[in-house]
Amino acid sequence: MPSLDMLAELIPIFVTLFVIVDPLGLVPVFIVLTQGTNAAHRRRMAVRACITSFLILATFAVVGESVLGIFGIHMPAFRISGGTLLFLIALEMLFERRSQKRNQRAEQVHQELEDEHDLDQQIEASKPAQDEEEPDDISIFPMSIPFLAGPGSIATVMLLMGRYQDSVVMQVSVVAVVGLVMLCALTMFLLSGIVAKRLSPTVATVISRLLGMILAALAIQFIIDGIKQAFF
Repeated sequence: MPSLDMLAELIPIFVTLFVIVDPLGLVPVFIVLTQGTNAAHRRRMAVRACITSFLILATFAVVGESVLGIFGIHMPAFRISGGTLLFLIALEMLFERRSQKRNQRAEQVHQELEDEHDLDQQIEASKPAQDEEEPDDISIFPMSIPFLAGPGSIATVMLLMGRYQDSVVMQVSVVAVVGLVMLCALTMFLLSGIVAKRLSPTVATVISRLLGMILAALAIQFIIDGIKQAFF
């Protein structure tokens, strides 16, 4: 069982990853992208997207620093640049730009998928009748990449792994927390209809801005740590 000191470390890790992945903010996106599909398809897309995202983030957690080393990039520089990226994401959350961009992107992808489906239907109309076509697979793109396992999530995981580079236990814990966040995302996707009805726009805005403030503070801390390690 984790000690109190370890829990004190794990809670900020969970909050940071939860804010960056933003499962609550992705619920409307998931609803838009799976509109008109049956429950089995939505469940399959949710499970596949979360598993794929976990594998992507876990891979970058394990080999990310080695990849940076190939390009001659050291962790202090990555902490400063990654912290800056997270700070920009926090500003978007504070001013409600992040959710707007995600919803616009989701609508755009949904429209593109509908256009492709209409074109396929026109082509199939001239062919002999076949079994009902499987709905479009949105689990890898765009749900996993770039929504769940985007640049912000990847940078955050690598920053957290770099912070605990001297502790294998904490690095394993970081990967475990990634799995927990993906489990939270999976639960919200599976209950997307209920979550969307219960979560009013006002409450969602308040939560987003509060989490944005926390993320901004954490981002500044990453930048400070990078500057200290690089110059002092």
